[in-house]
Amino acid sequence: MTAPRATALIDDLSRDDGRAATGTAWEVILDGVMGGVSTGRLSRETVQGRAALRLQGQVRMENNGGFVQMALDLAPGGGPVDASGWTGIELEVFGNAEPYALHLRTTAATRPWQSWRHGFTAPAEWQRLRLPFTGFVPHRIDVPLDPAQLRRIGLIAIGRAFQADISLGAIRFCR
Repeated sequence: MTAPRATALIDDLSRDDGRAATGTAWEVILDGVMGGVSTGRLSRETVQGRAALRLQGQVRMENNGGFVQMALDLAPGGGPVDASGWTGIELEVFGNAEPYALHLRTTAATRPWQSWRHGFTAPAEWQRLRLPFTGFVPHRIDVPLDPAQLRRIGLIAIGRAFQADISLGAIRFCR
């Protein structure tokens, strides 16, 4: 079965029902799924004058922990979308000048720890960042990233103890 073609817009926070433009809902995922003790929350609020999804939390490394994440299925039911007509993902972010990552999952990622990752620093002012698919690095998976089979994206604070505070104003596929 062929995945439906992805439209450019993933989310611009314009829907009244709180869902992304994809029709799916953002969720917060904490390392407690692995026994970790990190804390976090996801809220819709105005950040520096614009509507945003804000992820805040304390990343802790105890008990095999180490992440706080906001994640979104790209299609209802968790199925794939075909983003092969695009070259990457564009984010509009505001943060605390700390490093974060965008994780992508495809139909090939069958284990929770498998993904393709692209790091970035969240600037302390609203900024548009472009993350090309060619810049995503495989993590614990031995196949190349296939944008034609994208299922899920995650904006994540990971890998070291720190206070996470990042806001997302919009996210879209880009050429």
